[in-house]
Amino acid sequence: MPYDLKEIAAISGMPGLYRLVKPTRAGVIIEALDEKGTRSVASARNKVSLLQEISMYTQDYDQTVPLTEVFDRIHQKHGKDLAITNKSDDRDLSAFMADIMPDYDRERVYMSDIKKLVQWYHVVSKKLDYQAPATEDEAPAAEATEEKPKAKKKAAKKDEPAADEALSTAGIIPAAEETNAAGNPEAGEAKPAKKTTKKAE
Repeated sequence: MPYDLKEIAAISGMPGLYRLVKPTRAGVIIEALDEKGTRSVASARNKVSLLQEISMYTQDYDQTVPLTEVFDRIHQKHGKDLAITNKSDDRDLSAFMADIMPDYDRERVYMSDIKKLVQWYHVVSKKLDYQAPATEDEAPAAEATEEKPKAKKKAAKKDEPAADEALSTAGIIPAAEETNAAGNPEAGEAKPAKKTTKKAE
């Protein structure tokens, strides 16, 4: 995906956007996507909305467009330096939205939603790297095929999974999705103890 929004979230009662770092017993450690990058803890009571799970309504009642795709459309037309802001005139914001997403639902997408979309895009385009879909799809696939054989060899020798590196990076994502699942990030570490290829040989 052009902008990786898996760990980026909006949190109720807290302005701006945040990167979810890791869960704790009290909630989730978050890092503000601003100049300071201040870290704090979001309580389990706070509603965490991951940007990758947000979509925008279209005129087709049963169809929505993911926010990642909307951001991609904005980048294709305006790049990182989007001239319009959330404080622009309502008519300019409406025209901008119609240009980016001609079929957006004028009744269910409010002006406040458009302003939030523009505000979020400014933050994301400054803090995250834009990657073309082709390189995004190919590179991780190559790394995954290379790491799996290595993990099998080391596990056969010492009975200790060498796939810890892959699990540690992947473990951040499930932890980020649910703030009340603070005890789950280490659950994935029990998976590698399933090597039975040695017996077959």
